[in-house]
Amino acid sequence: MANPRPFIHVNCAMSADGKLAGDDRTQVRISSDEDKSRVKGLRKHYDSILVGVGTVIADDPHLTLKDRDYDTNPIRIVLDPHGRTPDNAQVLNDRAPTVMVTLEGCTRTWDCDGIIRAGKVDIDLDKVMDELVRMGVENILVEGGGKTIASFFRAHLVDRYTVFVGGLVIGGCNAPTPCDGDGWVEPEGIKLQLDDCQMLGNGALLSFKPLYE
Repeated sequence: MANPRPFIHVNCAMSADGKLAGDDRTQVRISSDEDKSRVKGLRKHYDSILVGVGTVIADDPHLTLKDRDYDTNPIRIVLDPHGRTPDNAQVLNDRAPTVMVTLEGCTRTWDCDGIIRAGKVDIDLDKVMDELVRMGVENILVEGGGKTIASFFRAHLVDRYTVFVGGLVIGGCNAPTPCDGDGWVEPEGIKLQLDDCQMLGNGALLSFKPLYE
């Protein structure tokens, strides 16, 4: 029997009008202090954290837990189709393992713990999941950005979706959203079952389970 794919939990924060950041992709504080504490605790329950290259370039996150060392930090996974991640990006520091994911035609290399080449035009997420299972990855916390989240929903790979809705309006027709990028035809959308809703400071955390046909 083939190994199952990793469990995938998408977690993000958006404004009350559904934006992740400003029009120019400038980071805006959306999460409350309570939600930030929740996310720190959430990361401890996953053996890998995944983001797209847009998040790396815009925010330069380190994606590590302050109270852990290299051997116990989650594996950092970056979807970077064309190899745009700078060599000095924090996600490539020596505080945790890092796996880079590119298209098959990309020849860019980094000083990291692994490179997966998957897909010719778009990242082949099914192939990526197979490779990650071989590496021992059992669960993934996907933290953005919008195009990356959309790609997981499009591939019907999301098992849990949590979104913190902050008490602010950002505005802008070009501001990124949790499911960003090119649209796709999904009859009547992807249905979500609301499992929980709780207030966290000046905002609310919504927890959903996707219901794929």
